[in-house]
Amino acid sequence: MAETVSPTLDQVLAFCAEEPVERVFLEDIARRGLGRFSAVAEPDGRLRALCHVGANVVPSGAGCAAFAGAAAHGGARMVIGEERAVGELWEAAAHVMPPPRDDRPGQPVYALREPPPPGETGIRPARLFDLDLLVPACADAHREEIGVDPLERDAEGFRWRTRQQIEEGRSWIWLEEGVIRFKAEASAWTPAAVQLQQVWVDPQERRRGYAGRALADLCRLLLEHVPAVCLFVRPENAPALRLYDSIGMTRELTYRSLVF
Repeated sequence: MAETVSPTLDQVLAFCAEEPVERVFLEDIARRGLGRFSAVAEPDGRLRALCHVGANVVPSGAGCAAFAGAAAHGGARMVIGEERAVGELWEAAAHVMPPPRDDRPGQPVYALREPPPPGETGIRPARLFDLDLLVPACADAHREEIGVDPLERDAEGFRWRTRQQIEEGRSWIWLEEGVIRFKAEASAWTPAAVQLQQVWVDPQERRRGYAGRALADLCRLLLEHVPAVCLFVRPENAPALRLYDSIGMTRELTYRSLVF
């Protein structure tokens, strides 16, 4: 198995620039000075594989079996990333890690590079006065996607993270008469791409076309600042697939998630 090294920021950024959509989370974490990285480097210093080890383990590149030990000792809640990279890591680590609660292969990663037609909605950056509405909405979105109630696991921490997203300008909302017609957050933001997460509409407002209109407006806003907007989704989530197809997003690769 290849020897791992602690990469420099320049090495990480050069590696991520090769696949800016697939590696948007890794680049975002590196630029913000967060988390811990392990890498496999070529003799010339160029990275062949990279892995972030934190609450989530996120591998990328060729030769990710080298990160099995780090993943096993990290106590991660999830292993997530490009499907082949996750498969390499898991094949090497499965015998020393607990079985996942859920294994989700084939998750389409969508990207959009051209602004869609305007949706003419009231989408706007979320503000701190939205926090009390957003915390339960974000918790519902998390529960729908992951199958775990974050308010039961760590209510105070979840509220703090939701507040932090607002304060960092990574949360958007369309609110009408106190009801959330649409909301979304950025899970990663680099000069090359913004990755969205937790796209959500209040259940009583669904199937009225609000999500497509608001997502189009949000993508138009973001594409004024970055070349691409991306996200990933569970392959069995047919309404979400139709939504992303409807605004012109295209499938570029697949992720795999192991949820523990």
